[in-house]
Amino acid sequence: MTTNASAASARLDDEAVLLAGHGSRREKSNDQVRELAAGLEDRLGVPVDAGFLELAKPSLSDAIDGLAASVSRISVVHLSLFAASHVKNDVPLAVERARAAHPSLTIHNGAHLGIHPALVDLLDDRAADVEATLGLDRETDDVAVVVCARGSSDPDANADAHKLARLLYEGRAFDRVETAFVGVTEPELTDALHTLAKDRPDGVVVLPYMLGDGVLTGRVREWTADFDGEYPYVDAAAGDPLGTDPRLLDVLGDRWQEARTESVEMSCDTCKYKVELDGYEADVGGARATLRALTHQASHADRDDVDDDPHVHDAPAHHVAVCTNQTCAADGAPEVLERLRQAARDSDACDARITRSSCLGRCGDGPMVAVYPDGVWYGGVDAADAERIVSSHLDRDRIVSDLVDQTL
Repeated sequence: MTTNASAASARLDDEAVLLAGHGSRREKSNDQVRELAAGLEDRLGVPVDAGFLELAKPSLSDAIDGLAASVSRISVVHLSLFAASHVKNDVPLAVERARAAHPSLTIHNGAHLGIHPALVDLLDDRAADVEATLGLDRETDDVAVVVCARGSSDPDANADAHKLARLLYEGRAFDRVETAFVGVTEPELTDALHTLAKDRPDGVVVLPYMLGDGVLTGRVREWTADFDGEYPYVDAAAGDPLGTDPRLLDVLGDRWQEARTESVEMSCDTCKYKVELDGYEADVGGARATLRALTHQASHADRDDVDDDPHVHDAPAHHVAVCTNQTCAADGAPEVLERLRQAARDSDACDARITRSSCLGRCGDGPMVAVYPDGVWYGGVDAADAERIVSSHLDRDRIVSDLVDQTL
C-alpha cells in the first residue's frame, strides 16, 4: 500500500512551477527572477523555471513547452505585486494558448503576490534600514513613511497599494504612512512629499514598492534626494526595492499551493472587468483588455529577429481576434477562423495576424470577429463572409458595414 507521504512525493515528481516575470531590458532584473526561481525550487522540491511576458527569454509559452516534456502538471505563479493587466489578461491569455497547444498537460494559473504579512514585514525592515541611515528612531522621532508603487490604470491594483500602506502603519510607531505612485495615477511621489513637508516631520522614509532595482527605483531615489535638498528641516531618504529577499519565497510558496489546489481567490468584487466602477464603466466585460493583450503580444512576436533592441515592435497593420468560446464555437467560429487565415494567406495585400480569442462578451451574437486597432467588431459572421472581411477591410480598409456589430 502506498503511504500518503509517498503518494504526495509521486505527485510532486510529476509537476513543475513556472515563475512568470515581466521581463526587462536590464539583464540584472531578469537574473533576479531566475534567482527567485532557483530559490523557490530549493524551497518546494519541484522543478521551477522562469518565463517572461516580454523583453527577455524564454517567453511563457517557450518555458511551458520546455517543461511539458517531463511533467503532466504545471502551476503558473505570478511574480507581480498587484493584479493589473498582466495578471488579469496577459498571463491568462498565455496559459489558454498553452492549454490548447498541450491538451494532455494540466496548467494551473495562480495569483499575484498581493497583500501578504511577509511583504509587510519586509517593508518594515526596509524602513528600519533607512531610519538607521538617517539616525532616526520611530519611537522618539516623528517618522513619516511613503510607500511608493509604480501606479496602474487598474483601481484594484492602486487600492491594494493603499491597503499595504495601512497595514504597515497599524501597530507600528510611525507618525504616518502614506501611499504614492511613480506615474499613471495620483498622488505622484513628488506631490505626496511636498504635502508631508507641511507637517514638518523629523524624517521621511520612502519605500519603493518594486521588485527590481531599475529605472523606476532610480526615479524614486532622485525625487527623494531632490526633496531632501529642498527641505533642509526634513531628513529624507529612499530605501531599497524588494529584490530577492527570502521572504518573497514564503509568499510564492503560498501562491503555489493555492494554484495547484485550485483555491486561487482574485478580487472579483472590485475588478473593473467584472463590475461597473465609477470612471471605468467601459471596461466591464474585459473585451478591450483582451484585445489590448492580444495586440501587445503580437507586437513582440517578431522581436527574436531583432539583434540590437529586443523591444522593437514589428506589429502587423491589423490584429484579428476570432471568439472561439463555447457559444461562438457552436455557431461555426473555428471554420470562420480557418477561412480568414486562408483568405489572408491568399491575399498579396493583407498584413494581419489572425488569432483565437476567449469570450468577447457578445454571446448569442456571434461568431464574433474583432479587428484591431480599428475597434470594429463583426457579429454573426459566417465562413462565407471571411473573404469579404479580408478583401475589403484588411486589404483596403473598407469596413464591411452589413456585418458590423459594434465599434469601440
